[in-house]
Amino acid sequence: MAEKKEKFLSLKSDLVFKELMRNETVRKHFISDVLEIPLEEIKSVRLENTFLGRRSRREKQGILDVRVLLNDESRINMELQIKYMDCWDKRSIFYLTRMYTEDFFIGEKYDRLKKCIVINILGFAGDPHPGYHKVYQLRDGEGRLYTDQLAVHSIELNKELTGDRLDDWIRLINAESMEELEMIQSRNQGIKTAIEEVRIMNLSRWLRARYEMRLKAWRDQKAWEDTAKRIGRDAGLAEGRAEGRAEGRAEGLTEGLIEGYRLSIFALLDRHGKIPEDIRRRIDTERNAKALEQWLKTAAETTDFDSFRSRM
Repeated sequence: MAEKKEKFLSLKSDLVFKELMRNETVRKHFISDVLEIPLEEIKSVRLENTFLGRRSRREKQGILDVRVLLNDESRINMELQIKYMDCWDKRSIFYLTRMYTEDFFIGEKYDRLKKCIVINILGFAGDPHPGYHKVYQLRDGEGRLYTDQLAVHSIELNKELTGDRLDDWIRLINAESMEELEMIQSRNQGIKTAIEEVRIMNLSRWLRARYEMRLKAWRDQKAWEDTAKRIGRDAGLAEGRAEGRAEGRAEGLTEGLIEGYRLSIFALLDRHGKIPEDIRRRIDTERNAKALEQWLKTAAETTDFDSFRSRM
């Protein structure tokens, strides 16, 4: 019986990409090549906490892929997004502006604000124009730069290579096998180090286990979400029709919708074990359809009862 070939740990996985960026040499060369900063001008590329601060519990939490403080004067957020996502441009701006103002407080001078850059690595077409590397900045109607304090770099992995210094980085991220990895011949020390790191990661049982767990968790969540939506939709429609026939009023459909939301929330929460009585009671007694709709989204995002309870 032929031996089963293990799946190659590609850099298109955010887990693998983030692990690679833990290597300082790789970070330094990648930033140098993307931002076109000479290597000798890069003194430090320190990793920072990827959780963006919140000023209130109601404010949306931002979690970055890789966050770097460059030379203690600029902040860089690297985001890897392979599958298409609606409103990706707005999400990038959200991260960019939150990062810019995050640690700026009352009484401080504006010169404390650090330049912020987002580097988006995309597996889908974000811009219809030719070229895989775009730089977006604040400019006037005639193209004159207003400020260099904010910038978005977009790198599209599926576009034609141009002979640019980033070509080998794209080949590296796109590699789907050890054979493709070995075909990359580069004099760039950052690329050489990255290739060796990817080789090592593909030998690491620990990283492979985490990778497989991530894939399984993602598949399980999608399956639970699809099941919950179907249960909620079917139950809501059935309940709504029954109530509507019995009472002949629109309230019947509303009741059905509420019941559908409840069933969907319970289905998602069941993943974490027995639902605590206080949470079950609160869901059962809630009559506001919009609140239940929000709780349904929360149930799909949270990973335990405590976080769900706090966000309720």
